[in-house]
Amino acid sequence: MLDIRFVRENPELVKENIRKKFQDEKLPLVDEVVELDARNRAAMTEANELRASRNTLSKKVGMLMGQAKKDPSKREEAEAIKAQVKANADRLAELEALEDELAQKIRKIMLVIPNIIDPSVPIGPDDSANVEVERFGEPVVPPYEIPYHTAIMESFNGIDLDAAGRVSGNGFYYLMGDIARLHEAVLAYARDFMIGKGFTFCIPPFMIHGNVVEGVMSQTDMEAMMYKVEGEDLYLIGTSEHSMIGKFIDQMIPEETLPQTLTSYSPCFRKEKGSHGIEERGVYRIHQFEKQEMIVVCKPEDSMAWYEKMWRYSVELFRSMDIPVRQLECCSGDLADLKVKSCDIEAWSPRQQKYFEVCSCSNLGDAQARRLKMRVKSPNGNYLPHTLNNTVVAPPRMLIALLENNLQEDGSVRIPEVLWGYMGGTRVLTPKK
Repeated sequence: MLDIRFVRENPELVKENIRKKFQDEKLPLVDEVVELDARNRAAMTEANELRASRNTLSKKVGMLMGQAKKDPSKREEAEAIKAQVKANADRLAELEALEDELAQKIRKIMLVIPNIIDPSVPIGPDDSANVEVERFGEPVVPPYEIPYHTAIMESFNGIDLDAAGRVSGNGFYYLMGDIARLHEAVLAYARDFMIGKGFTFCIPPFMIHGNVVEGVMSQTDMEAMMYKVEGEDLYLIGTSEHSMIGKFIDQMIPEETLPQTLTSYSPCFRKEKGSHGIEERGVYRIHQFEKQEMIVVCKPEDSMAWYEKMWRYSVELFRSMDIPVRQLECCSGDLADLKVKSCDIEAWSPRQQKYFEVCSCSNLGDAQARRLKMRVKSPNGNYLPHTLNNTVVAPPRMLIALLENNLQEDGSVRIPEVLWGYMGGTRVLTPKK
């Protein structure tokens, strides 16, 4: 969310940013919110003037009532001023109600106006305009067939989608045996990888209040993603970033404690509504999965340096498991409204002979901090911190990349060396059928 003062002083810049994001339907909102802000400030000015005059008039009434003992005409003058005080009080109540009404309207619009994107962001209407920046590792297509990922898992008796369908419906799964163990091994390795980078491990709440949801994501994303607990002000998290950033709601953070670097484990729950939908037989897009996440809360001047570090951590992690990846810069039309800059890390799929998304790294500037009323306490004055987030690893999607890139011609799967200790020393998975 932008600062209303910034919108007031730079309406054309805000409109140009909206055009760059191909959201022209939001252009009228800029003029509307500027007009509402002018009315709100006028109401506040009048209200402050009435509050200031209230004390002066009250003192004058007291003085006149004291003088009325000797001069009865003063009582009449005092009664006239009392009537004025009452009229002012009634007007002040009207203005305070108007201020509340206008403030709510302003906030509602400000939650919809997108954040200002970084000048380095490529301009384009949707993900088809995202730009490949760099590749890491050589993508290989083996001379033998790579089956669909669930077929690989089924060869190890490692997945049961039929049972999950009976119990929960599409978008759920049972992972079994070696595949389930490999799933947990990847999460444990990712946890320790991030701890080794100096991040503090955290297991956060898996449900959050509505005001936290509003603080961390756009309304559009919220409707498409979040499950609400019926009858309660609680939502199941779609990613632990939500509760991790929410940890700082209404907090004054001592500057000397920055940067806050946290890595978290959580299950995640998503509706996955819209054009993508839920897969019938796969585990790429599902309602429930587990994830290791990283978030940073830092000084504004440090956020771009952290952005660079964070996506490179993802590259390093995947390359340590012999998975080729690339960095893809997200274009303006593909950025969620709160994001200043974002990129995807995509893993190579030998079966599809193309890359697919496994991580998403985002710099949100001070948007989440402003929504959540986070502040940094500094000797030079308080300010809003910047927030960033990035996927460390999100199996079972990540298992697709690991299984495909480590599948041998005989159907066995080579376990990357970094996972041996998490797999009880197992180096190769042998098919059961």
